[in-house]
Amino acid sequence: MTVTDDAQARPTDTAETPALRIDNLHLAYKVRGVPREVLRGTSFEVAPGEAYGLVGESGCGKSTSAYAAMRYLPENAVITEGSIEVAGKEITTMSNSDLRKLRARDISMVYQDPVASMNPSLRIGQQVEEVFALIGQSKSEAAASARKAMVQVQIADPDSVLDRYPHQLSGGMLQRVVIAMALASDPTLLVLDEPTTGLDATVEAEVLDLVRDLRHQTNAAVLLIAHNLGVIRTMCDRVGVMYAGKVIEEGNAIDVFDNPQHPYTAGLLSSIPRKGVRKTDRALFAIEGGLPPIGTELPTCVFIDRCVLADETCRTVVPPIVQRSEAGHWTRCHHPDRLDEIVEAEPDAVDVVPTGETVVELKGVAKTFKQKGRDIPALVSVDLKIGAGETLGLVGESGSGKSTLAKTLLGVHSLDEGGEITINGRTIAPAAESRIPKSLTAMQMVFQNPDSALNSAWTVRRILRRTIRKLTGVTKEEADRRVDELAEGMQLTQRHLGMRPRQLSGGLKQRVAIARAFAGDPEIVVCDEPTSALDVSVQAAILNLLAKLQTDDRTSYLFITHDIGVVRYLSDRIAVMYLGRIMEIGETDVMFDGPNHPYTEALLSAVPSVDGAAEYRIPLDGDVPTPANPPSGCVFHTRCHRFIKGVCDVSEPELIDIGGGHALRCHIPADELLAAQRADVAAR
Repeated sequence: MTVTDDAQARPTDTAETPALRIDNLHLAYKVRGVPREVLRGTSFEVAPGEAYGLVGESGCGKSTSAYAAMRYLPENAVITEGSIEVAGKEITTMSNSDLRKLRARDISMVYQDPVASMNPSLRIGQQVEEVFALIGQSKSEAAASARKAMVQVQIADPDSVLDRYPHQLSGGMLQRVVIAMALASDPTLLVLDEPTTGLDATVEAEVLDLVRDLRHQTNAAVLLIAHNLGVIRTMCDRVGVMYAGKVIEEGNAIDVFDNPQHPYTAGLLSSIPRKGVRKTDRALFAIEGGLPPIGTELPTCVFIDRCVLADETCRTVVPPIVQRSEAGHWTRCHHPDRLDEIVEAEPDAVDVVPTGETVVELKGVAKTFKQKGRDIPALVSVDLKIGAGETLGLVGESGSGKSTLAKTLLGVHSLDEGGEITINGRTIAPAAESRIPKSLTAMQMVFQNPDSALNSAWTVRRILRRTIRKLTGVTKEEADRRVDELAEGMQLTQRHLGMRPRQLSGGLKQRVAIARAFAGDPEIVVCDEPTSALDVSVQAAILNLLAKLQTDDRTSYLFITHDIGVVRYLSDRIAVMYLGRIMEIGETDVMFDGPNHPYTEALLSAVPSVDGAAEYRIPLDGDVPTPANPPSGCVFHTRCHRFIKGVCDVSEPELIDIGGGHALRCHIPADELLAAQRADVAAR
């Protein structure tokens, strides 16, 4: 173990000028005239052609570092110390005119939401051509370059896409267009800020493949920010771990993820459901507490208030840079040799054993929408059962029917005639407004975004009290007692109950949303992407909470997500949807052992792994077909890598039980599917 100072720890000068060098950057935001420090001596660099990842919880300074690299900063931002160089040019003192030129030619950025990046009133072609015009091309040259750019990002029908408006493209297609625009000037540095967060796993994999290929073609340096550590592992050569405005660990991505050397990094990696871990194996490790508010004075270790290894040395001595390998892997920690103590402190497993008694059953549930006189079948004869205390995971791409199924179950959409939904054997009305109070109380929902689900003007206590009184009709005093019980179970304090949602962190807001869902002692809770917007450490706490509540109350969950690791951890069974149909359903362990429907096989192959498992992605060409015009035969045959001409395109297969409650909707027999899948794995 070698201890060095910061100057020795930073990368040394090489013959090649770094595409980006941030050196000892201190940046503050002025709040009511008082500068509050956000970046506390941030230092890292990215070499030409290199992909460098920044990871850490929301609020740690990742995006601020990225925006600082482009000097895209709000008016109240002040750089108090340090330097930022792009292709050898210092930009902290650069004039606005020179900065505009730099942004036009040397730096480009791809944002999280491609929809917000585009002008909805202009055609795609106009917007792409404008980028080329800004770098000096004539109108005809810009038009030709725009078409060439569409081909470069693997858009099959460039002329058609250029003639459309942004709202006419899928999220994945629109992100390809944004990437094409970002690469128009052949930039030295490409900054990617959560570029795949809102995309399905299959589309995410396609976009990441595209970025990887284009990086090698153009030799552009990439600064990638993502909360999905699997994406960082898949995409990046090196990674920096940030906390409270400081890089606290850095090294080769493989070294950092396989052998973390800082308690914070180890905590983040332990928060993720990895290597097939299930809720019955162990609870997830959750880092206690939260990030310090901006401007908090942190004279020694920035992580000290949340670190389980902290001692008097950590409180009085600034942690040194400790070199952990000759390959440049270093950490800012007094105790990197004690990290095994964190692993030993992992919590026990959650004891969840479903009883098998059916609580909710869907029989022949279909939902058809009317659009301009046409029938749009969003759900097609869905049969499902959910047992007491069971979690049924529901996965599939956007447009597959997951949310429609959830809304139909809840009565937001009325199911078509002939279908039936029962709770404990009792048939319930198709529409929520026609259901008796008992049926309404029995089913509740936790939404993806608690900000839009909670009344921002009310206190948490008032939100929960109103829900309890609406569902149960008890007195105000009794409702307050129930609020206190709920708060204790959700680990919400009396102080939290007096606050409004806007004053809470994302994790605390989601706890309030879960408390509201459990206010009336529901029998089934529909969870629609409840952790997708959360950091991995907060996600772990929420998943542990959901598992504990299920154990205590025997509540059933319908859990909708595109995160395969999360659904594997929490679910007892998994159902896979495509174009309104259940394509496969079975117990979780069976689903990951195979045989699998070709669609499930493709979904599983698209998941980026933080464990560095051998990757082989099965490409899915095109988007999910429109329900208004489904393909003939098997609705998946137009994208299937095991398509049999004259069979799959002629007749639609039945959902057939192949044993143990594992059912597949495929023309290929299960034993042949398993043999083919194992042969493919062996061939890799």
